[in-house]
Amino acid sequence: MIAASSPVSILKKSKSVPAAAGVKRKINEMDLALSPTSSVFSDGGDDAPSAKKRPRVQFNNDVEMREIGEQANTTSSGSTEKSLAVIREEVRRAIHRHVSASDSEAYDRIKEIFSADPKKAHDEMMASYDLPTHAALKHHLQGLLSHVASLDRTCNGLVQAVLNSEWLGRDESYVKLYIRFLGNLAAAQGTYLGTMLKMLATNLGSVPRGTGKLVGYAPVRGSEIYKRVHMALRHVMQLVPAGSGTLSPILSQQFPFETDSPKSHIFYTQNLIQLVSYAPELRSDILSLITEKLVKIDVQIQVDMEDVEDEVGEDLLLEISADEEDVGDEEDDLDDDASYESADAETERVQGIKENIQKVDGMIDILFEYFNTPFTSGTLAEKENTLDLLLSHFQTIILPTYKSRHPQFLLFHFSQCSPELVDRFAATCIGLVFNKLQPGIMRQSAAAYLASFVARGAHISGDVVRDVFDLLLSHLDKLRSDYEGSCRGPDLRRYGPFYSTAQALLYIFCFRWRDLTTAAVDGDSAEQVDDLEPSQVTFAPNIKEVLHKVIYSRLNPLKVCSPSIVTEFARIAHHFQFLYVYPLLETNKRLRVTAYRSISTLADPRFSAVEREIRAGDNLGYQLDAYFPFDPYHLPRSRRWLDGDYVEWRGIPGLDGADDSDSEADEDGEEGAEDATETDEE
Repeated sequence: MIAASSPVSILKKSKSVPAAAGVKRKINEMDLALSPTSSVFSDGGDDAPSAKKRPRVQFNNDVEMREIGEQANTTSSGSTEKSLAVIREEVRRAIHRHVSASDSEAYDRIKEIFSADPKKAHDEMMASYDLPTHAALKHHLQGLLSHVASLDRTCNGLVQAVLNSEWLGRDESYVKLYIRFLGNLAAAQGTYLGTMLKMLATNLGSVPRGTGKLVGYAPVRGSEIYKRVHMALRHVMQLVPAGSGTLSPILSQQFPFETDSPKSHIFYTQNLIQLVSYAPELRSDILSLITEKLVKIDVQIQVDMEDVEDEVGEDLLLEISADEEDVGDEEDDLDDDASYESADAETERVQGIKENIQKVDGMIDILFEYFNTPFTSGTLAEKENTLDLLLSHFQTIILPTYKSRHPQFLLFHFSQCSPELVDRFAATCIGLVFNKLQPGIMRQSAAAYLASFVARGAHISGDVVRDVFDLLLSHLDKLRSDYEGSCRGPDLRRYGPFYSTAQALLYIFCFRWRDLTTAAVDGDSAEQVDDLEPSQVTFAPNIKEVLHKVIYSRLNPLKVCSPSIVTEFARIAHHFQFLYVYPLLETNKRLRVTAYRSISTLADPRFSAVEREIRAGDNLGYQLDAYFPFDPYHLPRSRRWLDGDYVEWRGIPGLDGADDSDSEADEDGEEGAEDATETDEE
């Protein structure tokens, strides 16, 4: 170790050393772990004294610095390089005189050594810029390492210069020495811990241009730069375990801004996930942070997509799909993307949407990769614990956020890994729907998540579909009984839980009616149900009984639920002679409906209309949005995780035509959705 060559007499005279004695043994142990005897910290040169000779240099405090300078070594080029022992003493004297306020000239010279910008050597205008030599820089850092206990708050300027100096692009021996300095400084002078961790966190995203390309040093690859940052963070966190409490808010503060490039967001997310491996106490904070940022960007996409045409959105997806390999794969190019030339507002808006889609796609792909391990190779307990974490994020971050479009697919995918996990997620949603203490908007949103999960989950069994449908059906009938006595007409604001539950049931029925038939209860497959004649398809008596009472109640849910869903339900129910609701729909046509296509170009055409407010009188409320969170997922990079998870729309035998093309079936659905808005023309 370098510290072994320090003059014993000097260390004993330092008044600051005893203050750090409590951590000295731990620091030495960590230094040994970071730098073994053969480490490049001691590069074997003249500046590293041999362990056999172990020279002892005794300095007299009365000796002038000019006398010490006479002990300098002369290099083969004729220039004079001071020895490590000389520089170490110079550093000690400079710090001592600065702290005692007697003289700061030598202190300022040391500060200038670390403040020198090596990147200016690339600038032709700075050809005469004088940079310290590698040996001088390294010796001064070793000197500071020997006297780190003296670097109190009065030396803040010097410490800041060292922390802000270029170190990531230098050779391995200097990097390891620098990391030792950070660890010892954090343990001995806790006041600098926050600044130190902020400096390291800054380098977890896109690294400033020119880093890793210093004159006189071999180029450093991007992956190596991140490796060095993690080596430093790991060393500091091991020496100061309590530092995790300081690091957590810093990681949040240093998260890339919304205007930063997709690469910056993706690199930062990757590095946060890697940080969890050696700071597991930060796992919950880090994953919550990533989820919050992901949801925020995702919602912004949905807002921005409202202002562009559907064709533009489709073109964006195709363009991103073609360019998906360009984001996050070029590990040597860590600089922020170049600014785009000025363009009109529309072009800038479209470019912003494209970049945000790339951010969401890359970030969620990293989360899929991270969560995949415990769900595929972990024990049942590990799977349940990980799902608990996802459910926590779901209830606190995703569920309360209107228009969240993609982050929830983490739950959609991993909840289907086993029947037990399916039950856990379904039970969570059901608990929220039934909980009267929850705000109405939360209960409505939970109903939409539950319906979309059950309707679209390919690994959800028919038994689960029937159980959930029966629970919602009983709950809906109870709400009808509670509300109908005081009801004078449809009112979403007063009876929100009723309408959200009704729409959830209609949506499940449209997608999973095969599982609700008596044939499915008896064990027939979906294909066998499709082979039945319409007159042979029957449903449990309680389904028809409750839905009839609900639909023809004063609450009249077919007025408030989404017209596209109501129309499709009416077609299926009429085809199988289950319920005949067309007369009621004709009566309800007096309501004016403002319909437009969804912000999502990825949804099934039948359910792509997102309705806003409708009014036909003061006694009527707003219409329920056709928001179902698990509409088809088409992000190019991360969609691979959902292969086989999704129930696609299937035509209805004898109604859509078994031999009809998908496009014809889609046209039928769109025509059905348009029926609900015919009064706009009447």
